[in-house]
Amino acid sequence: MAAPWLSLRLVARMWNGTRGIHRLGGAVVPEGNQKKERTMLQFLTNHFYDVEALRGYLLQREMSKVHMKNRSFTWLEEQHGPYCAGAFFILKQGGAVKFRDKEWIRPDKYGHFSPEFWNFQEVPVEAVDASDCEINYEGLDNLLLLKELQSLLLQRCPHVDDWCLSRLYPLADSLQELSLAGCPRVSERGLACLHHLQNLRRLDISDLPAVSNPGLTQILVEEMLPNCKVVGVDWAEGLKLGPEEQPQDTASPVLA
Repeated sequence: MAAPWLSLRLVARMWNGTRGIHRLGGAVVPEGNQKKERTMLQFLTNHFYDVEALRGYLLQREMSKVHMKNRSFTWLEEQHGPYCAGAFFILKQGGAVKFRDKEWIRPDKYGHFSPEFWNFQEVPVEAVDASDCEINYEGLDNLLLLKELQSLLLQRCPHVDDWCLSRLYPLADSLQELSLAGCPRVSERGLACLHHLQNLRRLDISDLPAVSNPGLTQILVEEMLPNCKVVGVDWAEGLKLGPEEQPQDTASPVLA
């Protein structure tokens, strides 16, 4: 094992004079033929503290990108109205929107979409498909501009969590369909926040890994929203019994 002072000297040499993690691999470079053989990844693997620094940097950069995608579009609301501002936010996220009595507007594979929706300032958005989008708690400020939204699909959204669901109550008067299928951060606590949405007619809660007891959860949600069809989970699926409720061993003798 290398002496502590040697490790500190190596770290100092690697970080001294560098401005970012992108220069990390070039700070200490093997000489001769080894320079061609050893990759940056191999070098970082040999120095675990550098891998941790790289992971931290990449995570911070990813979170910064998510933050930028969820920035407020208040200035657009002032210029073009809430419907266009909310639609622009969803389209920039890669989702799709449907204005009332209009066709769906979706971005192409390059993220480009038709600018015609800017002409729909007075037309409410009635449906949003934000599946696989990176909407988070902050980004809901833009989504909640759509006061007449009837259908909202949030399938497989990695940043939609219980706190996000607690913010959907402003849509209580209009929202009739909600899909949370595949959202990894939604748990029973978040689903309990949906009690405000009494106008819901369809709710998809399939494939929620953070829900520990899907079958029981569906039963409770159905009681909470009696006019809503809850789909995605068989009522008996995942219904866990406590130790005192476990069925007896049928192989054991039964007393007459």
